[in-house]
Amino acid sequence: MFLKMKSKNKISKIVTGILLCSCLFFSGFLVGKSSLSSILNSMIEGETLYTKADFGIFWHVWDVVKQKYKDADKLDDQKMIYGSVSGLVDSLGDPYSEFLVPDVSKRFLEDIKGTFEGIGAEIGINKNNKLTIIAPLEGTPAQRSGLKSGDEIIQIDEKMTVDMTLEEAVSLIRGEKGSKVKLTIFRVNSIKEQEINIIRDIIKVPVVSMSILNDDIAHIKLFNFTENSPQEFGEISQKILQSPAKKIILDLRGNPGGYLDAAVDIAGWFLDTGNVVVIEDQGKLGQKKYVANGSSVFKSWPIVVLIDKGSASASEILAGALKDNLKTKLVGVNSFGKGSVQEMINLEKGASLKITVANWLTPTGISISKAGLKPDIEIEADSNNISEKKDIQLEKAVSILESY
Repeated sequence: MFLKMKSKNKISKIVTGILLCSCLFFSGFLVGKSSLSSILNSMIEGETLYTKADFGIFWHVWDVVKQKYKDADKLDDQKMIYGSVSGLVDSLGDPYSEFLVPDVSKRFLEDIKGTFEGIGAEIGINKNNKLTIIAPLEGTPAQRSGLKSGDEIIQIDEKMTVDMTLEEAVSLIRGEKGSKVKLTIFRVNSIKEQEINIIRDIIKVPVVSMSILNDDIAHIKLFNFTENSPQEFGEISQKILQSPAKKIILDLRGNPGGYLDAAVDIAGWFLDTGNVVVIEDQGKLGQKKYVANGSSVFKSWPIVVLIDKGSASASEILAGALKDNLKTKLVGVNSFGKGSVQEMINLEKGASLKITVANWLTPTGISISKAGLKPDIEIEADSNNISEKKDIQLEKAVSILESY
């Protein structure tokens, strides 16, 4: 998922698998009935170009509820407005377009800064429209509990997840350090559901690590694309350049995404300036290309990229850019396939709106959203767990590079 966050001073671009466990409907909509009424009435009278829909039914239902509901004296007008806006966005049928009430919007902004309280897992909606673990983050309660990429969440505590929105799921899964949440999950190739109890903790999103394999292979594990990723990747790169390493394994397994700018920046270490990193397809509005602009010091190095079904969004963008521009081999299993583009618009009173506006394409025009990235060499991890001592995907990447 791509997210553009609009504020008065800047626009930050963010790519994320979805929320970390972790004004479309008119500018005056959230300020109260009086301003809303004037807008809607003018629309009904044909004074704007927004729609020709009859908003009379809205006010009819509003008045009936206010007059006849048994607890009408306890109704919260602002809450009713928020509910109306949520219904409008839900009608799109797009799980990644969401209206966020003020406290939820505040929490989302805190999440993407990289530290929060919860279990440490990225969640999304899979191709079967099921609530799914995209990736448990490194060193978090989610990973320690045994959650795996691709696990479908059937139930959160005692609440079934059928027709549950992503935001509802995140709200239920998140919580204070030391508290417990029970997830009932279904794992592919399993014969029955299983319950996993997780103790929440403070989650600090990891960024990158590096080790030298076989004396000349730098194994770079990129956990997430945070605001600090370009700086930390740069520091790692300097260490690689000062080491005996002459080949690279870029490990994007279990990386659910992050900042778009971070992905484009890191691509600049591998691609010539001007090479296309990713294309934003806005449909009838056309396409926008994001290009590399960096030192490209690794462009001639033999490189293998590791991906799995926990590789999403920014991970898929970076992997796709290297594959299309450098013919880099992808090893592992099919990536998650998360390539929708959202714009986040700040609304009144701290509320916000995420609305899907485009899709990502690789430099050669392949849609990331449709099927993710297919590896050149498909190989399943042992027990679908890349933390096992025997990592056959990594071993395969090493053997490929040894042939250079």
